[in-house]
Amino acid sequence: MSNIAGWTTSRKIVIIESDDWGSIRMPSRKVFEHLVAKGIFKGDEPFNLYETLASGEDLEELFETLHSFKDINNNPCVFTAVCVVANPDFKKIKDHDFKEYFYEPFTDTLNRYYPNEKVFELWKEGIEERVFWPQFHGREHLNVAEWMRGLQQGDKETHLCFDNEVWVITRKNNNSTSISYQAPFDFYYPQDLAIQGAAIQEGLFLFKKLFGYKATFFVPPNGPFNTSLEKVAAESDIKYISVAKIQMEPIGYGKNKIKLHWLGQHNRHNQSYTTRNCIFEPIYKGKDWIDSCLSDIEIAFRWKKPAIISSHRASYIGGHDRDNRKNGLRQLRVLIGSILKKWPTAEFMTTDELGKMIDGVH
Repeated sequence: MSNIAGWTTSRKIVIIESDDWGSIRMPSRKVFEHLVAKGIFKGDEPFNLYETLASGEDLEELFETLHSFKDINNNPCVFTAVCVVANPDFKKIKDHDFKEYFYEPFTDTLNRYYPNEKVFELWKEGIEERVFWPQFHGREHLNVAEWMRGLQQGDKETHLCFDNEVWVITRKNNNSTSISYQAPFDFYYPQDLAIQGAAIQEGLFLFKKLFGYKATFFVPPNGPFNTSLEKVAAESDIKYISVAKIQMEPIGYGKNKIKLHWLGQHNRHNQSYTTRNCIFEPIYKGKDWIDSCLSDIEIAFRWKKPAIISSHRASYIGGHDRDNRKNGLRQLRVLIGSILKKWPTAEFMTTDELGKMIDGVH
């Protein structure tokens, strides 16, 4: 039923939005096992178990997979690679006694993780070959204000994770409100909005500097996002924003507003909303993700909607376990092949290309 409202098309458009590129999560398997032993994480959490920065080998195998399929227009399959452009500078933050926040471009993080690989050069190759198209996920995948509060207040778990260059926990603040450090645009205190707005502005400036073009599509991580930040994004030329069909908008002091959205809906800044309607997350075991996603796509096409597939980098990463990447890419190949077999007129697009279609821009 949620596919009924909004923009329609008879074309069989397929978009894969893959989140979290550029962000660190777990530096190594050893760190993960250490934090499990300390009771920070459970041993079976797939994102914490497998997630890390993509290596050159990860990208090469992903690009090879995407290149091996062509749509009706002879275009390869493409990932809209929703990425952050920075990560915390842990050393500098500690050197300043946790009194001030500092970040580093994700390219610097890549050079630390993979000093003997030219990983960012592969990012550029993927862009040039139109199989990997970065768009904006935020400056970093981190709630800076809440994280710095935890560090400054001496929160034990926050510091233990910090010492291992990890932040992916949820912490209750002094008001017993839980906020995930992974949710950059959630907040309890309304004054945090100024910090979040600055992160959007700085992140989009850095995006242009790194990639040589401006991002026009924005996916706020984890969902929570106050609509006042849309104006900030619009001023930096964001034209399309991905939102949940039922959005929880934080308004401060533990309260939220519920907002309903649909594909092609416009806000007061003339930005278009996009909404995902398919899910493909083979990192989670125990479910037939291929069959499930094909069913999602069939429903989308039945209601004359593009199939906008939600997926995450975690499914295609082999740094901590090569079998994870092998499994993810194997299922991705079957999925794409099945799409082309079932819908021979399918067209692969990026989300910003879809946005231009919706807005009638050619």
